[in-house]
Amino acid sequence: MAVSSNPLLYQVNTRVWLREISDKLNRPATLDDIPDDELGKLAKNGFEWVWLLSVWQTGEIGQRLSRTNPEWVSEFQETLPNLKDEDIPGSGFAIKEYVVHEKLGGDVALARLRTRLQQQGLKLMLDFVPNHAALDHVWIPKFPEYFIRGNETLLASEPKNYTKVPTDVGEMILAHGRDPYFPGWPDTVQFNYGKLELQEALINELIKISGQCDGIRCDMAMLVVPEIFEKTWGIPCRSFWPEAITRVKEQNPGFHFMAEVYWDMEWTLQQQGFDYTYDKRLYDRLKDGHAKPVREHFHADIDYQQKMVRFLENHDEQRAAAEFSDETHEAAAILTFLSPGLRFFHQGQLEGKKKRISPHLGRGPVEPVNEQIQIFYHRLLMLLRNSAFHTGRWQLLECVPALDGNPNYDNYICFAWQSADENKKYIVVVNYSAERSHCMLKLPFSDLAGKNWFLSDQFSDVSYERSGDDLQLNGLYLSEPGWKYYLFELE
Repeated sequence: MAVSSNPLLYQVNTRVWLREISDKLNRPATLDDIPDDELGKLAKNGFEWVWLLSVWQTGEIGQRLSRTNPEWVSEFQETLPNLKDEDIPGSGFAIKEYVVHEKLGGDVALARLRTRLQQQGLKLMLDFVPNHAALDHVWIPKFPEYFIRGNETLLASEPKNYTKVPTDVGEMILAHGRDPYFPGWPDTVQFNYGKLELQEALINELIKISGQCDGIRCDMAMLVVPEIFEKTWGIPCRSFWPEAITRVKEQNPGFHFMAEVYWDMEWTLQQQGFDYTYDKRLYDRLKDGHAKPVREHFHADIDYQQKMVRFLENHDEQRAAAEFSDETHEAAAILTFLSPGLRFFHQGQLEGKKKRISPHLGRGPVEPVNEQIQIFYHRLLMLLRNSAFHTGRWQLLECVPALDGNPNYDNYICFAWQSADENKKYIVVVNYSAERSHCMLKLPFSDLAGKNWFLSDQFSDVSYERSGDDLQLNGLYLSEPGWKYYLFELE
């Protein structure tokens, strides 16, 4: 299946979803029990990708740590006041082996689910964790050289970065997986990218995984870039991603790589072969609530932007409905999902849920639906099925003061979309501030003069008639209250 421009992705916490299905069936559910009609709803809503979070086999050591780490357990209790041990299967990112978890039905159940997804026109994305593995990963006793070793001195001086790992061949001191700015993740051990044998083994894992799905989301993908890895561990290493991505795509040409990436390294990873890279900076700027930095973000080259992953929440971030007021949430969503790039939606976001569910948990809380947010997203998803927002031309528009000494024109962020055949024209208007603001919006269309134009908002019954001569010469006058947004179709 070919991937469209600016596709939509839906992230599912697989274990939480199966727990909900289990409660309905009164028995443990596997991937085989995910109903076809649920998959059909995702396809009907315009999603092209389904990312199943946490399908791989995890281990008992990681589960035990998740259930006993006081800081983690405190967080879990805030999410689930009636928390029980069985609600904590352990982090889905502390992977013991890249086989589908036995409780989910194993590799055969995933293969059957993938076939059912394909029948709905959906593509499957799974996780890959390049930086680290579970404390009981199957390679530890067989290939200890694949991991960064420690010693008693390091264990004593950096107890949060090193640990003793019991194995069948004796106890080893290994480094926890980490990034250079924080202590190690205590349920993981660090791969040693200075070993070419490790890189080759991971490439072979990627080739195997690429036969089971259509794309992978690579956790903290920048950590294994040579400059970052050497900064963290003082060990030089060969560049991993260019060879890994090339070899996987030689086996499966249509396979896609998505990178979780921070620290302004998005362009670096795109250059190394990633199809999509997280746009955390846009999310952070939207959360800060100031229009100018958001607008400046959209000045980037369009080829770069189309490889960005636009989101308002995911399993690592707080829920959008908890971070934003309803009106700000909607305005931020308009800017996020009507800009170019991969449009990433998270399970529960469409219903306005507020409690983040840790990847360590296998059950989510029962929460009410925010009907206003649900109606908004339903309308937005319907509009995003319009081909103009996938194959059309996007551009950032210029706003200028409507009056002398009128600084609040800078609160507007506006886009234009024009269909590939140029027959459809749309204007996205957002006053991304709490105050009423005024501006003149310069329109990019060259055929406005000599006609009258109707501007019809696709989210309401608001419509205006304007002279094309005036629009061409002066632009569109806007005077809107705080957080107001429109998606105008011009006819």
